[in-house]
Amino acid sequence: MKDQYGRNIVYARISVTDRCNLRCRYCMPAEGVQSLPHSTVLSYEEILRVAGCLAKLGITKLRITGGEPLVRKGIVDFVRRLKSVPGIEKVMLTTNGVALAELAKPLVAAGLDGVNMSLDTFDAERFASITRRDMLPKVREGLCKLLESGCREVKLNIVPLAGINEADFAEIAELARVHPIRVRFIELMPIGCAAASGYKGLAMAQVRDILEEKFGALLPQLSRQQTGGPASYYSIDGFQGQIGFIDALEHQFCSSCNRVRFTADGFLKLCLNSSAGLDVRQLLRDGADDRLLCESIEQAIYQKPAEHFFAQTGNTMRDTRKMYEVGG
Repeated sequence: MKDQYGRNIVYARISVTDRCNLRCRYCMPAEGVQSLPHSTVLSYEEILRVAGCLAKLGITKLRITGGEPLVRKGIVDFVRRLKSVPGIEKVMLTTNGVALAELAKPLVAAGLDGVNMSLDTFDAERFASITRRDMLPKVREGLCKLLESGCREVKLNIVPLAGINEADFAEIAELARVHPIRVRFIELMPIGCAAASGYKGLAMAQVRDILEEKFGALLPQLSRQQTGGPASYYSIDGFQGQIGFIDALEHQFCSSCNRVRFTADGFLKLCLNSSAGLDVRQLLRDGADDRLLCESIEQAIYQKPAEHFFAQTGNTMRDTRKMYEVGG
Protein backbone atom coordinates (compact mmCIF):
# COMPACT_ATOMS: atom_id res chain seq x y z
CA MET A 1 0.00 0.00 0.00
CA LYS A 2 1.49 3.32 -1.11
CA ASP A 3 0.87 6.80 0.21
CA GLN A 4 0.83 9.95 -1.93
CA TYR A 5 4.63 10.19 -1.75
CA GLY A 6 5.23 6.63 -2.91
CA ARG A 7 6.19 5.28 0.52
CA ASN A 8 5.25 1.63 0.99
CA ILE A 9 3.26 1.33 4.23
CA VAL A 10 3.75 -2.17 5.65
CA TYR A 11 3.76 -1.62 9.41
CA ALA A 12 1.06 -0.60 11.90
CA ARG A 13 1.36 0.09 15.63
CA ILE A 14 -1.86 -0.66 17.49
CA SER A 15 -2.46 0.60 21.02
CA VAL A 16 -4.69 -1.67 23.09
CA THR A 17 -4.86 0.61 26.14
CA ASP A 18 -3.86 4.06 27.37
CA ARG A 19 -3.37 2.75 30.93
CA CYS A 20 0.03 2.07 32.46
CA ASN A 21 1.53 0.76 35.71
CA LEU A 22 4.37 3.31 35.59
CA ARG A 23 4.31 7.10 35.36
CA CYS A 24 7.42 7.94 33.34
CA ARG A 25 8.00 11.67 33.53
CA TYR A 26 8.40 12.18 29.78
CA CYS A 27 5.26 10.16 29.00
CA MET A 28 2.58 10.68 31.67
CA PRO A 29 1.73 13.21 34.38
CA ALA A 30 2.22 12.13 37.99
CA GLU A 31 -1.49 12.22 38.76
CA GLY A 32 -4.80 13.33 37.33
CA VAL A 33 -4.49 11.00 34.34
CA GLN A 34 -7.84 10.84 32.57
CA SER A 35 -7.98 7.30 31.21
CA LEU A 36 -10.29 6.46 28.36
CA PRO A 37 -13.66 4.99 29.35
CA HIS A 38 -13.72 1.26 28.60
CA SER A 39 -16.61 1.77 26.18
CA THR A 40 -14.46 3.94 23.90
CA VAL A 41 -11.52 1.51 23.71
CA LEU A 42 -11.62 -0.88 20.77
CA SER A 43 -12.50 -4.44 21.69
CA TYR A 44 -10.15 -7.22 20.65
CA GLU A 45 -12.75 -8.31 18.08
CA GLU A 46 -12.78 -4.81 16.58
CA ILE A 47 -8.98 -4.71 16.44
CA LEU A 48 -8.94 -8.10 14.73
CA ARG A 49 -11.32 -6.77 12.07
CA VAL A 50 -9.02 -3.80 11.52
CA ALA A 51 -6.00 -6.11 11.36
CA GLY A 52 -7.73 -8.19 8.69
CA CYS A 53 -8.31 -5.10 6.57
CA LEU A 54 -4.74 -3.90 7.10
CA ALA A 55 -3.42 -7.27 5.94
CA LYS A 56 -5.54 -7.08 2.78
CA LEU A 57 -4.02 -3.66 2.10
CA GLY A 58 -0.45 -4.94 2.40
CA ILE A 59 0.39 -4.43 6.08
CA THR A 60 2.52 -7.39 7.16
CA LYS A 61 3.86 -6.31 10.57
CA LEU A 62 1.86 -5.28 13.64
CA ARG A 63 3.18 -3.94 16.93
CA ILE A 64 1.01 -3.96 20.06
CA THR A 65 1.53 -0.86 22.19
CA GLY A 66 -0.10 1.14 24.99
CA GLY A 67 0.05 2.76 27.49
CA GLU A 68 1.36 -0.52 28.79
CA PRO A 69 -0.23 -3.31 26.71
CA LEU A 70 0.40 -6.03 29.29
CA VAL A 71 -2.04 -4.46 31.75
CA ARG A 72 -4.95 -5.35 29.46
CA LYS A 73 -6.62 -8.64 30.32
CA GLY A 74 -6.54 -11.37 27.72
CA ILE A 75 -3.44 -10.05 25.96
CA VAL A 76 -1.85 -13.49 25.51
CA ASP A 77 -4.88 -14.95 23.74
CA PHE A 78 -5.16 -11.75 21.68
CA VAL A 79 -1.59 -12.22 20.45
CA ARG A 80 -2.47 -15.77 19.45
CA ARG A 81 -5.50 -14.59 17.50
CA LEU A 82 -3.62 -11.71 15.88
CA LYS A 83 -0.94 -14.12 14.69
CA SER A 84 -3.60 -16.17 12.92
CA VAL A 85 -4.77 -13.25 10.73
CA PRO A 86 -3.95 -14.19 7.10
CA GLY A 87 -1.22 -11.94 5.70
CA ILE A 88 0.19 -10.83 9.05
CA GLU A 89 3.77 -12.09 9.15
CA LYS A 90 5.00 -10.55 12.41
CA VAL A 91 3.37 -9.56 15.67
CA MET A 92 5.59 -7.58 18.05
CA LEU A 93 5.02 -5.83 21.37
CA THR A 94 6.43 -2.83 23.22
CA THR A 95 6.43 -2.98 27.03
CA ASN A 96 7.96 -1.48 30.15
CA GLY A 97 8.75 -5.00 31.35
CA VAL A 98 6.90 -4.90 34.67
CA ALA A 99 4.66 -7.87 33.79
CA LEU A 100 7.14 -9.86 31.73
CA ALA A 101 8.15 -12.14 34.60
CA GLU A 102 4.72 -13.75 34.37
CA LEU A 103 3.92 -13.19 30.69
CA ALA A 104 7.14 -13.52 28.64
CA LYS A 105 6.94 -17.28 28.22
CA PRO A 106 3.16 -17.43 27.52
CA LEU A 107 3.45 -14.60 24.99
CA VAL A 108 6.25 -16.33 23.09
CA ALA A 109 4.29 -19.60 23.19
CA ALA A 110 1.33 -17.71 21.71
CA GLY A 111 3.51 -16.75 18.73
CA LEU A 112 4.84 -13.32 19.64
CA ASP A 113 7.75 -12.59 17.30
CA GLY A 114 9.53 -9.85 19.21
CA VAL A 115 9.59 -7.53 22.19
CA ASN A 116 10.80 -3.96 22.55
CA MET A 117 11.40 -3.26 26.23
CA SER A 118 11.88 0.25 27.59
CA LEU A 119 14.74 0.51 30.09
CA ASP A 120 16.39 3.84 30.85
CA THR A 121 18.49 2.83 33.86
CA PHE A 122 19.61 -0.05 36.07
CA ASP A 123 19.97 2.27 39.06
CA ALA A 124 17.09 1.87 41.53
CA GLU A 125 17.03 5.52 42.60
CA ARG A 126 17.15 6.86 39.06
CA PHE A 127 14.52 4.33 37.96
CA ALA A 128 12.15 5.44 40.72
CA SER A 129 12.73 9.08 39.81
CA ILE A 130 12.14 8.62 36.07
CA THR A 131 9.13 6.27 36.37
CA ARG A 132 7.73 7.56 39.71
CA ARG A 133 7.47 3.90 40.75
CA ASP A 134 9.85 1.69 42.74
CA MET A 135 9.55 -1.32 40.42
CA LEU A 136 13.06 -1.94 39.12
CA PRO A 137 13.28 -5.43 40.71
CA LYS A 138 10.16 -6.51 38.78
CA VAL A 139 11.57 -5.05 35.57
CA ARG A 140 14.91 -6.81 36.02
CA GLU A 141 13.11 -10.08 36.69
CA GLY A 142 10.99 -9.52 33.60
CA LEU A 143 14.07 -8.87 31.49
CA CYS A 144 15.64 -12.13 32.71
CA LYS A 145 12.48 -14.07 31.85
CA LEU A 146 12.33 -12.43 28.44
CA LEU A 147 15.93 -13.38 27.65
CA GLU A 148 15.16 -16.95 28.76
CA SER A 149 11.91 -17.18 26.82
CA GLY A 150 13.34 -17.93 23.40
CA CYS A 151 11.87 -14.73 21.95
CA ARG A 152 13.30 -14.36 18.46
CA GLU A 153 13.81 -10.60 18.52
CA VAL A 154 14.56 -8.60 21.66
CA LYS A 155 15.28 -4.87 21.67
CA LEU A 156 16.01 -2.69 24.68
CA ASN A 157 15.07 0.96 24.22
CA ILE A 158 16.87 3.69 26.19
CA VAL A 159 16.02 7.39 26.11
CA PRO A 160 19.25 9.33 26.78
CA LEU A 161 18.51 12.10 29.28
CA ALA A 162 21.15 14.78 29.77
CA GLY A 163 22.50 14.81 33.31
CA ILE A 164 20.27 11.87 34.32
CA ASN A 165 21.24 8.47 32.93
CA GLU A 166 24.57 8.80 31.08
CA ALA A 167 26.17 6.49 33.66
CA ASP A 168 23.78 3.71 32.63
CA PHE A 169 24.54 3.59 28.91
CA ALA A 170 27.48 1.21 29.11
CA GLU A 171 25.85 -1.16 31.61
CA ILE A 172 22.74 -1.57 29.50
CA ALA A 173 24.73 -1.78 26.25
CA GLU A 174 26.78 -4.52 27.89
CA LEU A 175 23.76 -6.81 27.58
CA ALA A 176 24.36 -6.90 23.82
CA ARG A 177 27.78 -8.38 24.48
CA VAL A 178 26.42 -11.52 26.09
CA HIS A 179 23.02 -11.76 24.35
CA PRO A 180 22.09 -11.53 20.63
CA ILE A 181 19.85 -8.54 21.21
CA ARG A 182 19.69 -4.94 20.04
CA VAL A 183 20.19 -2.10 22.50
CA ARG A 184 18.80 1.09 21.01
CA PHE A 185 19.22 4.71 22.06
CA ILE A 186 16.14 6.76 21.17
CA GLU A 187 16.03 10.52 20.99
CA LEU A 188 13.73 12.23 23.50
CA MET A 189 10.61 13.20 21.55
CA PRO A 190 9.22 16.72 22.22
CA ILE A 191 5.70 15.39 22.75
CA GLY A 192 3.28 15.92 25.63
CA CYS A 193 5.05 15.65 29.00
CA ALA A 194 8.60 15.74 27.64
CA ALA A 195 8.95 19.51 27.93
CA ALA A 196 7.16 19.77 31.28
CA SER A 197 9.36 17.03 32.74
CA GLY A 198 12.40 19.31 32.64
CA TYR A 199 14.39 16.59 30.89
CA LYS A 200 16.63 17.38 27.97
CA GLY A 201 17.72 14.91 25.36
CA LEU A 202 21.31 14.05 24.60
CA ALA A 203 22.82 14.25 21.12
CA MET A 204 23.52 10.81 19.68
CA ALA A 205 27.11 11.83 18.96
CA GLN A 206 27.62 12.21 22.71
CA VAL A 207 26.05 8.81 23.34
CA ARG A 208 28.38 7.22 20.79
CA ASP A 209 31.39 8.92 22.39
CA ILE A 210 30.44 7.44 25.79
CA LEU A 211 30.06 3.96 24.32
CA GLU A 212 33.23 4.09 22.26
CA GLU A 213 35.25 5.25 25.24
CA LYS A 214 34.09 2.13 27.07
CA PHE A 215 33.94 -0.50 24.31
CA GLY A 216 35.97 0.73 21.36
CA ALA A 217 34.83 1.56 17.84
CA LEU A 218 31.20 1.28 16.79
CA LEU A 219 31.24 -0.24 13.31
CA PRO A 220 28.35 0.54 10.93
CA GLN A 221 26.31 -2.61 10.43
CA LEU A 222 22.82 -1.85 9.10
CA SER A 223 21.45 1.45 7.80
CA ARG A 224 17.83 2.57 7.98
CA GLN A 225 17.50 1.77 4.29
CA GLN A 226 18.58 -1.81 4.97
CA THR A 227 16.37 -2.39 8.03
CA GLY A 228 13.29 -0.61 6.72
CA GLY A 229 12.94 0.91 10.18
CA PRO A 230 13.98 4.04 12.07
CA ALA A 231 17.22 2.69 13.57
CA SER A 232 20.79 2.56 12.30
CA TYR A 233 22.73 -0.34 13.82
CA TYR A 234 26.37 -0.76 14.79
CA SER A 235 28.47 -3.68 15.90
CA ILE A 236 31.17 -3.72 18.57
CA ASP A 237 34.02 -6.22 18.57
CA GLY A 238 33.17 -9.12 20.86
CA PHE A 239 29.44 -8.33 21.03
CA GLN A 240 26.80 -10.90 20.06
CA GLY A 241 24.18 -8.19 19.56
CA GLN A 242 24.10 -4.69 18.11
CA ILE A 243 23.77 -1.07 19.19
CA GLY A 244 21.14 1.08 17.50
CA PHE A 245 20.36 4.79 17.28
CA ILE A 246 17.00 6.41 16.51
CA ASP A 247 17.21 10.17 16.10
CA ALA A 248 14.15 11.54 14.32
CA LEU A 249 15.14 15.13 15.03
CA GLU A 250 18.87 15.04 14.38
CA HIS A 251 18.52 12.91 11.25
CA GLN A 252 14.96 13.11 9.97
CA PHE A 253 13.92 9.92 8.18
CA CYS A 254 10.34 10.77 7.21
CA SER A 255 11.01 10.07 3.53
CA SER A 256 11.37 6.36 4.33
CA CYS A 257 8.63 6.10 6.98
CA ASN A 258 6.64 2.90 6.47
CA ARG A 259 4.22 3.00 9.41
CA VAL A 260 0.93 4.25 10.80
CA ARG A 261 -0.57 4.12 14.30
CA PHE A 262 -3.90 3.32 15.88
CA THR A 263 -4.79 4.83 19.24
CA ALA A 264 -6.58 2.73 21.83
CA ASP A 265 -9.88 4.43 20.96
CA GLY A 266 -9.52 3.56 17.30
CA PHE A 267 -8.12 6.68 15.67
CA LEU A 268 -5.81 6.00 12.74
CA LYS A 269 -2.82 8.34 13.14
CA LEU A 270 -0.85 8.93 9.99
CA CYS A 271 2.18 10.42 11.74
CA LEU A 272 3.40 10.44 15.35
CA ASN A 273 3.32 14.24 15.52
CA SER A 274 0.28 14.94 13.34
CA SER A 275 -3.39 15.12 14.26
CA ALA A 276 -4.40 13.97 10.77
CA GLY A 277 -6.10 10.62 10.46
CA LEU A 278 -9.35 8.67 10.50
CA ASP A 279 -11.88 7.72 13.19
CA VAL A 280 -11.95 3.99 12.56
CA ARG A 281 -13.99 3.30 15.70
CA GLN A 282 -16.85 5.38 14.30
CA LEU A 283 -16.79 3.37 11.09
CA LEU A 284 -16.79 0.08 12.98
CA ARG A 285 -19.65 1.03 15.28
CA ASP A 286 -21.71 2.58 12.48
CA GLY A 287 -21.77 -0.84 10.82
CA ALA A 288 -19.24 -0.36 8.02
CA ASP A 289 -18.61 -3.58 6.10
CA ASP A 290 -15.08 -4.76 5.35
CA ARG A 291 -15.08 -3.21 1.88
CA LEU A 292 -15.89 0.26 3.22
CA LEU A 293 -13.50 -0.19 6.14
CA CYS A 294 -10.62 -1.16 3.83
CA GLU A 295 -11.37 1.63 1.36
CA SER A 296 -11.56 4.26 4.09
CA ILE A 297 -8.29 3.16 5.68
CA GLU A 298 -6.55 3.02 2.31
CA GLN A 299 -7.76 6.52 1.37
CA ALA A 300 -6.64 7.92 4.73
CA ILE A 301 -3.19 6.35 4.55
CA TYR A 302 -2.74 7.78 1.06
CA GLN A 303 -2.91 11.23 2.70
CA LYS A 304 -0.04 10.50 5.13
CA PRO A 305 1.92 13.78 5.66
CA ALA A 306 5.29 14.21 4.00
CA GLU A 307 7.06 14.75 7.33
CA HIS A 308 6.60 15.37 11.04
CA PHE A 309 6.07 18.87 12.48
CA PHE A 310 8.51 18.77 15.39
CA ALA A 311 10.34 21.90 14.22
CA GLN A 312 7.12 23.78 13.42
CA THR A 313 5.92 24.84 16.86
CA GLY A 314 3.08 26.95 15.49
CA ASN A 315 1.71 24.35 13.08
CA THR A 316 -1.95 23.65 13.91
CA MET A 317 -1.61 20.09 12.56
CA ARG A 318 0.71 19.11 15.41
CA ASP A 319 -0.81 16.57 17.78
CA THR A 320 -1.13 17.91 21.33
CA ARG A 321 -1.78 14.54 22.97
CA LYS A 322 0.70 12.97 25.35
CA MET A 323 2.73 9.92 24.35
CA TYR A 324 0.62 7.41 26.28
CA GLU A 325 -2.48 8.76 24.49
CA VAL A 326 -0.82 8.56 21.08
CA GLY A 327 0.16 4.90 21.35
CA GLY A 328 3.94 4.87 21.58
